[in-house]
Amino acid sequence: MATTTTEAVTTAGRRRRGGAAPRLQSVTHRRKRIDPLFLAFLLPTLVLFTLAITLPAVMGIVLSFTNSVGFGEFRFIGLTNYVAVFSDPAILQAYLFTIGFSLVTVIVVNAVAFLLAIALTSKIRGKIALRAVFVLPMVISGIVIAYVFSFLFANSLPALATALGFGPLEQSILANPDLAWIAIVIVTAWQAIPSTLLIYIAGVLSIPGEVYEAAALDGASSWRQLVSITAPLTAGYILINLVIGFKNFLNSYDIIVGLTDGGPGTSTTSVAMSIFKGFNGGDYAYQMANATIFFVIAVVIAVIQLRATRGKAAL
Repeated sequence: MATTTTEAVTTAGRRRRGGAAPRLQSVTHRRKRIDPLFLAFLLPTLVLFTLAITLPAVMGIVLSFTNSVGFGEFRFIGLTNYVAVFSDPAILQAYLFTIGFSLVTVIVVNAVAFLLAIALTSKIRGKIALRAVFVLPMVISGIVIAYVFSFLFANSLPALATALGFGPLEQSILANPDLAWIAIVIVTAWQAIPSTLLIYIAGVLSIPGEVYEAAALDGASSWRQLVSITAPLTAGYILINLVIGFKNFLNSYDIIVGLTDGGPGTSTTSVAMSIFKGFNGGDYAYQMANATIFFVIAVVIAVIQLRATRGKAAL
């Protein structure tokens, strides 16, 4: 009797083990199976991205090693275009202007946006309405903003300076090679501040109010709270805005075209403008080499951005 019972238990155990394995394999198989609907959405997007972005980029990089003018026959000339880019004063001037303009603009934008975020999260009346007002420039086209400010810099500001007797601004600063870049910084910052401001507002609001209450009880002044609490606890947001802002300003094009079109002379010609003008001027392969170098710089900045922002999403 005991032997029969033992055999029955053993047989039942084998059946349970034998039956569980197929079910486990079935679950695993179902988990690995890709939903056809996912592929239906992914494949058209992947094909369009490849045809519109990846393939032209690869072809452009290949043509940067040729003497192509954008059409017709061409021959490979090796690194000749790249050597010429690094020895071209106009290209080097464009890089110097673009990098200098980007550095100044990112500092101005982040400083103003951070102070505005502090003000718009404090206990003031109408702060919700003020936030809406301050983000309006973000939804206006850059070229439209540029044309409006171009009129102001060329007409309204000189007229006001003349009425006040302020000589340096009686002429349009857009026509001054030494001052035109300031106008570009002002207009670019005016449009870029809203998006940066929203990130800083989110960062400031994420700080618990109890921290400020404890600091106030300890007698910390507003300045001390800003330096010792707000700035350190929003350091991740500051870093994100600095890196993303600098990368975006390197690609500035529409505002510069609308304000100065790269002038006076070539004093405000950005890298993006030099590349586009070269395409239209028959220097296709030469400017593709320039664009490839610029692409490598953008990739390096993107890698820095990813490393800098890693782990900051949870802040």
